[in-house]
Amino acid sequence: MINLNSFIVSIAGQGNSIIYVVLFLIIFCETGLVIMPFLPGDSLLFLCGSMAALSNSFFNIQALIILLSVAAILGDSLNFEVGKYFGRSFTQPKWAKWINAAYLKKANSFFKNYGASAVFLGRFAPIIRTLIPFTAGIGKMPYHKFAFFNMCGGIVWVSFVLLSGYFFGNIPLVKNHFELLMIVIILISLFPIVLFKFKKSQHSTTHSMDLKRSDLDEKK
Repeated sequence: MINLNSFIVSIAGQGNSIIYVVLFLIIFCETGLVIMPFLPGDSLLFLCGSMAALSNSFFNIQALIILLSVAAILGDSLNFEVGKYFGRSFTQPKWAKWINAAYLKKANSFFKNYGASAVFLGRFAPIIRTLIPFTAGIGKMPYHKFAFFNMCGGIVWVSFVLLSGYFFGNIPLVKNHFELLMIVIILISLFPIVLFKFKKSQHSTTHSMDLKRSDLDEKK
């Protein structure tokens, strides 16, 4: 990951427009190819955002947001189609070398817990981000529902991390503690998942209490 980030910095420093193609392909593959969850997502977006904030930067933040949002949306769309038509084959033992069974199990569990919202929320969870659309495809989620959460998730995820880098990436304290900052970014990005789970738990508790009250009223 570090070498890849250095490579990005090097090409961008040369003012070579091919860098936009490279970034598009990395985000597309990270979200679209179920065998490549190891590619950088959050760290790469944050780095590009911080570089775009420099006065002499070759990057344009608006172009990055648009281009990489499209890459993330198309990537998930491809992943969904692969899961839909070939997912069962890829879960066979012969593919275990390429698709981590433990990660796939976590993605399945995540998808069962959050339903269609998992497509949006999964964007903010490294590794799971690559496996959720694949799992949604295997589960035969209606495409119109998948497409809605895919577009929302792709735009929000890319914009959030790029703009975090744009506004905070060049602060000396942040630059000197980049690894710690990425942990903070991941924790913050996981906040929607925690909030969703909390609200779901509250709803279940309220529903359970209502049922108990209803039972008591009937007994009376």
